[in-house]
Amino acid sequence: MNRKVAIVGLGYAGFGTTTPDLSYREMIFEAVTKCYEDAGGIPPQAIDSFVAASEDFMEGISIADEYVPDQLGAVLKPVQSITGDGLQALASAVMQIKTGQQSIVAASAFSKVSNLSHHDHLVSYATDPVYIRPFQENPYFIAGLEMNRFLFETGATREQCAEVVVKNRYNALKNPSAHYGAKLTLEDVTEAPPLSEPLGIYDMSGHLDGSIVFLLASEERARELTDKPVWIKGIGWATDTPNLDSRLEGLGGAVYARLAAQQAYRMAGISNPFNEIDFAEIDDTFSYKELQHLEALNICGPGEAGKLLELGCFGPDGDFPVNVSGGSLGAGYLHEANGMQRLMEVVLQLREEAGPRQLPHLETGLAFAWRGVPTATGAAAILSTRV
Repeated sequence: MNRKVAIVGLGYAGFGTTTPDLSYREMIFEAVTKCYEDAGGIPPQAIDSFVAASEDFMEGISIADEYVPDQLGAVLKPVQSITGDGLQALASAVMQIKTGQQSIVAASAFSKVSNLSHHDHLVSYATDPVYIRPFQENPYFIAGLEMNRFLFETGATREQCAEVVVKNRYNALKNPSAHYGAKLTLEDVTEAPPLSEPLGIYDMSGHLDGSIVFLLASEERARELTDKPVWIKGIGWATDTPNLDSRLEGLGGAVYARLAAQQAYRMAGISNPFNEIDFAEIDDTFSYKELQHLEALNICGPGEAGKLLELGCFGPDGDFPVNVSGGSLGAGYLHEANGMQRLMEVVLQLREEAGPRQLPHLETGLAFAWRGVPTATGAAAILSTRV
């Protein structure tokens, strides 16, 4: 279980608010072709195993894993389907390699949400069938409740949450894969039409189609396949109950983030993440979530995230850059591929391939994903250029 694991290939495709010219299988095929080429042109026959993050409801078909092998080149090979975020799929791929049973594993995830006519209805169906669903309310009222409680417990302000939106959507202007980049003011955000008080329409990420594929390898194979491996130093995941009345830290906390990070930090040997990690890509599905997750991930103490944001600490030129890609608020929300989108940016930054948004002198990065309303599930990964 002490085998070292590296990301040796990355491919992505789609990245549009709508992709009518591509089926999800064509989109995955384009991404996986780029991924295998990025790993030195490795043929799919040389890959030992495949992991795919997918959800039957999102794909509109049952037994969705039956549709996975073809576009990945995984015919007659082991395929595992993870009903969860893409970072959870990555964790499964890491474990397969660490057991010694596999040496090269592909992990994939995608979003084709533009195929859905009423995504809100799908989210509502995932809520508690006894206590929540009968209200027949827009499911994002849950985010409004969480935000209210977070602001109350930490002393963070509505304006600080709006600062997250301003920062991330401005960062997205330098990201060619981002679709929600904009130069907004605090007033634009705070005075926007409400979504679920205190959330406004700019406080929620917009939908995005896209597919992302990573190729992972053991240390021996990684050195054969690429001269720019990115090492997975630690990974962790955790799930709290989705029931609103019995979460371990109530509506204001994110215990899933804290536990997932603790597992990843322990594996990576990190005791002080603010000083030992250079930058982070952190879930910001809603504006308050970035602040909530920064505190739960122990990047800063309770009630400090908003104040540090105002001081510029989390900007591209700050002491701890966060969501230089634009995050989900600026780039768009990729649903089951959302965690892989965060991971993709970390990999591009560490390989010095992030273009105009490239940060200098990087060695270690953090990616964190939350699976979204109504879940309390998160996953974290620590990546580094050093083995």
